[in-house]
Amino acid sequence: MSTIYLETLIDADIDTVFDLARNIDLHQKSTARSNERAIAGRTSGLIEENETVTWRAKHLGIYQNLTTKIISMEKPLQFTDVMQKGAFKSLHHQHIFKETEGKTLMTDIFEFESPLGILGNLFNRFFLKQYLKNFLLERNELIKTTAESLRSPKGATYSRIE
Repeated sequence: MSTIYLETLIDADIDTVFDLARNIDLHQKSTARSNERAIAGRTSGLIEENETVTWRAKHLGIYQNLTTKIISMEKPLQFTDVMQKGAFKSLHHQHIFKETEGKTLMTDIFEFESPLGILGNLFNRFFLKQYLKNFLLERNELIKTTAESLRSPKGATYSRIE
């Protein structure tokens, strides 16, 4: 099992950051490089607890499908998604949000396990972990820049990103 732990401090209210982090449209925008698209389940807007989304993307030159389900959600503090179907042996992604000094600290705890035993472990160690970390960093940067550009004194939330 490999774990990626990231913290991103965002100058925006917690409700806006929480909604952007679960926004399917923004996720697709952040993954344009891999041409990631939601093809089944929730395919746009804000994903909710017990909903699934199936993503289709080209990673490492191969098109792959990944279905995840939101297994827990406590607005606006956390949500967790887990893989239902896909190339990983397991995938568990916890998203945690905390208000701190008028800003929001967004924390990702991304745990995954590759198939293929020792070969999968070597692939994780020498390539996949860094690849996935960069993938999450790109996504988090777009959440940050979008949230900070949409700041509203009334704490409005945004559900659709074009």
